[in-house]
Amino acid sequence: MPDPSTTKSSSRTQLVRELKELIAAIDRRVPRIERAGEALIAREAAALKARAVKRLAELDNR
Repeated sequence: MPDPSTTKSSSRTQLVRELKELIAAIDRRVPRIERAGEALIAREAAALKARAVKRLAELDNR
């Protein structure tokens, strides 16, 4: 049976890695202002990035 503390640590490590990948992907994206709906997409991406950064900070404080 797997050690619960090891499983929890592994899950946390994976979550941190995935959040960092998400933030990097959002940062790489170049908005195309000429496209319809782009302003909304850019705002939603910024909000998602802010939530990901906040979650990373919460994980670092544990």
